[in-house]
Amino acid sequence: MMVSRSMSIGVEAWCFRVLGHGTLTSLRAEAGGQMSRQFRYDSDEQGAVAVKVRSDSTDRISRCLQIQRIAADTGFPCARPLTGADFLEPGLVISAETWLAGGEMHSGGEVSFAERSAKLLADLMEILESQSPTGLGAPPPWMHWNPPTGGLWPRNPGVDAMDQDLVPEHVHAIARSVSHRLAQEVLPLVIGHGDWESQNLRWQEDLPWAVHDWDSLVALPEAAIVGAASGAFTSTAIPTLATIESSERFIDSYQQARRRQFTQEEQEVAWAASLWPALHNARGESLFQSPPVALDALTQQASERLRLAGAP
Repeated sequence: MMVSRSMSIGVEAWCFRVLGHGTLTSLRAEAGGQMSRQFRYDSDEQGAVAVKVRSDSTDRISRCLQIQRIAADTGFPCARPLTGADFLEPGLVISAETWLAGGEMHSGGEVSFAERSAKLLADLMEILESQSPTGLGAPPPWMHWNPPTGGLWPRNPGVDAMDQDLVPEHVHAIARSVSHRLAQEVLPLVIGHGDWESQNLRWQEDLPWAVHDWDSLVALPEAAIVGAASGAFTSTAIPTLATIESSERFIDSYQQARRRQFTQEEQEVAWAASLWPALHNARGESLFQSPPVALDALTQQASERLRLAGAP
């Protein structure tokens, strides 16, 4: 999301009105991800504050902020929302949270990291298990395997207008198999984090310091949330697909941390969901003609993951 001068002026005016006098700094684009834009506001009264602007609805973001606040209040490592969700301008929602910088992003050592990452997700899911899975709307596209339109991919006008012939046919075929397998499940919905990538987590040595990107909360079956995370948890700046061994360790470690075993159906759902973020990224790599990082990993691993998912 690009920051226009009018947006900066609007953000500064909102901060002054809501947070009092201070100084606004626009952060580099990657600090807020592709879906949002983040600012730092040094408030004379509250100190450093993170301000986030994204294209979304105030109702959905309000629900995300409510859940984030619940997690923060339990001591889970995340920023605590300081405001509700407001309209900045038509189509743009703004909110502020405590400034939680620092920590290090993990990179490398997939199998050894799987247990630590899975346990942290299990801690969060336990905190949120009593929350109603309502108000979050549709999942983000990298978690949206059965859109209500009936199409294979969730609607995205900009991407859909591109030359789809650039996407290898086997990517579409794998996506159809995953979509069909996940359409068969009737597991209950729960709330979880839908973008459990390494780039959204920060650590101090082996201890969790911060979990970011609470706009990506989803209402999906627990096994699907865990499975998607097991495939994506190693991704840093460039998304990829974890090794099968690492995903297996992640899924097993999550169950151990939650002190329960997935049913056979849940195991298959987890393995099916492990493919979807990589499918989303492989499609994007093909359309934008980027290096085929996720595509190569997907091509190498898909048959075994589909077998574990009980998919044709």
